Amino acid sequence: MKPIILPVLALCAALLAACDEPRPREPKLNPRPQPADDRALPPAARSTAAASERPGPYAWDAEAGAFTFEGRPLRAGRLWTFEGSTDGFVMAGGQVLPAEANGLRLAARDFDPALRSPSGLALDGAQFSHVLVRVTRLEPASDWDGALHYVTASHPEAAGFMAKPLQGAEPKVNETVILVYDMRTPTMGGGDWVSSLIESIRLDFDDAAGGEFLIHQIAVTEPPASAPAPALRPAA
Repeated sequence: MKPIILPVLALCAALLAACDEPRPREPKLNPRPQPADDRALPPAARSTAAASERPGPYAWDAEAGAFTFEGRPLRAGRLWTFEGSTDGFVMAGGQVLPAEANGLRLAARDFDPALRSPSGLALDGAQFSHVLVRVTRLEPASDWDGALHYVTASHPEAAGFMAKPLQGAEPKVNETVILVYDMRTPTMGGGDWVSSLIESIRLDFDDAAGGEFLIHQIAVTEPPASAPAPALRPAA
């Protein structure tokens, strides 16, 4: 029996010794290719560094981080500055992403695109009756709209509840404007805004595809103390 046992013991010892040796390193496989993110926008073809800003009584005070009227800050119920985030805004009929620097980059891809804010704003329309949108046009398109729609607990988005800018007509390419909506006297809806809690807003820039914009800031503010409400405008 000894001649059989000794070879077996020698084999076991050899196997145990082999277990103590480090395992040969296996080559690392390349990661599996991932599909491209089709939501991504290419870098803006135009720089906004040299964009001209249309003058007016409303302005953005970068140091104070607030909109102003004739140099006096406006109290905001909601302020979105889009610093590396979409801040909950979504777009139908296009793409929206944080800009390369600050701001919200959007591109219209279909007819009648719409940019919507987060819901559940619960803003007192009587107190916060102005909507201000500071925006630069990056690419041209036809059929400028500029309408603002809104939602309350009583009604969804509807053609009967909307406004056009009181100040700030269509921005030209590489021009920055502040669109001002005075919701005390909207184009449609009468006194509905000021008698409601506002749940969300929607902005329509162009009615056609192709346009691109950089939104710098959006705010819903109190009206300027020195700016009385204009007379109600007839429905368009």
